[in-house]
Amino acid sequence: MADQDNETTDAVLAGKTLTAAARRALEEAETRRQAAASAEAKAAKELGGPKGAEPTRFGDWERGGRAVDF
Repeated sequence: MADQDNETTDAVLAGKTLTAAARRALEEAETRRQAAASAEAKAAKELGGPKGAEPTRFGDWERGGRAVDF
């Protein structure tokens, strides 16, 4: 996996000289991005929730086209 990260980093930064600390920071950032993506994929689905779009997406609770501000 580290080789794959190095290849990605090398492809993005082709022709640039990086210090060891900078390369390590880029690898750590890529690892964090992958961990966040896998955590999103593992997130539990809501059971019995509203169908369609999230009703609180605008900061108000919307139901049937009406927005109610709490």
